Order: sequence, then structure tokens, then C-alpha cells
Amino acid sequence: MTNLNRPARLNRVLLGVIGAVLLAAGAVTLATHFGLLPAVASDAPLVPELADPPTWAFYAAAGVAVVIGLLCLRWLLAQLARAPKTHTWRFEQDPDLGRTELAASTAVAPFVEEVTAYPGVHAVRATLAGHRDAPALAMVVSAEQDGDLTEIRRRIDAVGLPRLRQALDLDEVPVTIEFRFSSTTGVR
Repeated sequence: MTNLNRPARLNRVLLGVIGAVLLAAGAVTLATHFGLLPAVASDAPLVPELADPPTWAFYAAAGVAVVIGLLCLRWLLAQLARAPKTHTWRFEQDPDLGRTELAASTAVAPFVEEVTAYPGVHAVRATLAGHRDAPALAMVVSAEQDGDLTEIRRRIDAVGLPRLRQALDLDEVPVTIEFRFSSTTGVR
């Protein structure tokens, strides 16, 4: 898939740069403390000829550092958010006669192929999450630059989803669709 996920790429680059800068700053601080950098004395003041700041400034700096640290932690945790967890569905009418298991990825594979064939669609990823009694479908549709999102959504609702529900013998499948534009254009 040639989809350019620029926000995620930017987030990863920024996290990497900020992490490298913080690691370098920590390494320089430790090297200075242990006297490994001869250019800087470990007992020298950070800024000479300056009076000590008031006590409240230290508390304010610590508070700001804690808030920034929590925001960075939240940002890092947001990078770990992925598609919902899938399960293997079991179809058991009579356990004595055996059971049938169906992987959720296998269940949505024909649906993904069908939606990928729609005009204006470049690629599709779909995850069928939850158990059979409470399913949820999460889709990421990568549309071509000149693709008609309204028509794609209408066709998914009118053709694709009813066929998926019929194939899985479900009355309802809640769906979340995220549209993205790919860097390619359709055939003219």
C-alpha cells in the first residue's frame, strides 16, 4: 500500500528526535557530574554571577516538568493505539457433533477484496473485532485522489455490509470507517 500516513510518520520522527536529544542531554549531564568532561568542572555553577532563584521557582519548574512529562507519556501511549483485538469465532450448534472455528481475518477477507474493487478505492484494511454476539468492524479505506468518498460509503452501506452480514449470519455489525487519501490517482 502506498498510502502516506504523514501524521503517524511525523509523530514517530518527533518522538525519535526528542528522545535522542533527551538521551544526549542526560549523557552530557552524567559525564559532567562524574568529571568525564574536562572542559566543565562538576562543582562549577551552571550560570555564574547569578543570584539563586526564589524557592517557588524550583517548585514551578518541577510542576511544569511533571505536566510536560505526563503530556509526553500520553502522546507516547497514543502511538500504541491499534486496531481492536480480534477473536476466533466459534459456531457450535451441538458440541457433541464438533465445532467450527473461523478466524476474524478470514471472515472479512472477501469483504475487503470486494470493497477494494470499488471505483476510487486504492486499498482497504478491515478488522472484525469482538465476539460473535457483539461484533464490531473497523475499516481504513485508502481512496484515490479523485475518488468519490460519498459514493464509496454509499456502496459499502448498500452492497458490501449487507453481504458481510449475510455471510456471517448476523443481524447487525457496527462499523467505523476511516477514509484516507492515497498518493496515487485513479485511471483516467
